[in-house]
Amino acid sequence: MNVEEILARLIAFPTVVGTPNGAIVDWISDYCRSARAEVTVLPGPEGDRSNLFVTIGPRERRGHVISGHMDVVPAGEPEWSSDPFVLRRDGGRLYGRGTTDMKGFLACALAALPALAAMDLRQPIHLAFSYDEEAGCRGVPHLIAALPSLCEKPLGAIIGEPSRMQPVLAHKGKIAARLEVIGRSGHSSRPDLGLNAVHAMAGVITYAVAYGQSLADGPLDGNFEPPYSSLQVGVIAGGQAVNIIPDRCTADIEVRAVPGVSPTSLLEPVRARLFALRDSGFDVVWHELSAYPALAPVNRGELAATLKQLTGQEPLTAVSYGTEAGLYQQAGIDAIICGPGEIGRAHRPNEYIELGELAACRKMIEDLGARLAA
Repeated sequence: MNVEEILARLIAFPTVVGTPNGAIVDWISDYCRSARAEVTVLPGPEGDRSNLFVTIGPRERRGHVISGHMDVVPAGEPEWSSDPFVLRRDGGRLYGRGTTDMKGFLACALAALPALAAMDLRQPIHLAFSYDEEAGCRGVPHLIAALPSLCEKPLGAIIGEPSRMQPVLAHKGKIAARLEVIGRSGHSSRPDLGLNAVHAMAGVITYAVAYGQSLADGPLDGNFEPPYSSLQVGVIAGGQAVNIIPDRCTADIEVRAVPGVSPTSLLEPVRARLFALRDSGFDVVWHELSAYPALAPVNRGELAATLKQLTGQEPLTAVSYGTEAGLYQQAGIDAIICGPGEIGRAHRPNEYIELGELAACRKMIEDLGARLAA
């Protein structure tokens, strides 16, 4: 199968984040076994989702990880001009949900697998495909924890998020949390008898916004745009009707932190302000939705040099979006971002990838194999 045919099969699996992925895992597993690769399915604690780890070459030696995620964001936007889960070709572009983020990269890795299998690899190449990356990298920690039982410590991990095939050395870390305030309902004519959860949450949000603005004072890292950590309140929900005192209110908030700054620690002042509401009779809940560390720009050694040679492009110091790369780095594995497509096409209707980008990515993976061949 060529890369377009493989991508068409992958796009046809509607692997929206947070949903079962057994069908795509089974198809990829069968495909990889037909290429004489070793396949390990790693069920996650959810029970209906799995990571996938595939090895071609000598497992007992140190090699490289080709890493990507199988899930995609929802595709409910009305602006789609065709079925988002049916690959559509228009000239040199292939349209569909996940073409850029990031089933295009998975298709390149799978298309390269037969060529890699035909090489006499002296060091292995591993494919590490995860689930629920779009929910804050929830699946890959289980895969990384299992690596010592699956292979020798990898020399490096290439995370194929869309970067126009330019190697990327760093990104910010992130934490997202849901804040909940629980008050007491009643008739709006007697506010003295109730506890207005929306009003209480408004105070927390006002504080969070002002605090977030102060993050622009630093620490600063000029490699990023913006060069400081940031905070955003993205979702607010609460209340039933204007004449009912709202007894519940939730707010979803995120922090994106420059390397060297803990995202979790940045949210602590907001957490403290939320829990202070208990002194006024409210109940509160803090629920962490997702978190992943920054990818610090320390990988300027062999892996960065290898990707520069394979792609012909100078590494880019940093990007603002997040990936699973920081988790690999946190586990002591050198990591770098490099994949086909452009991040501005992701999470939008009529997402697409170009055939030339897929060809360049497949060549990069096969050239990596050639470097590892005897």
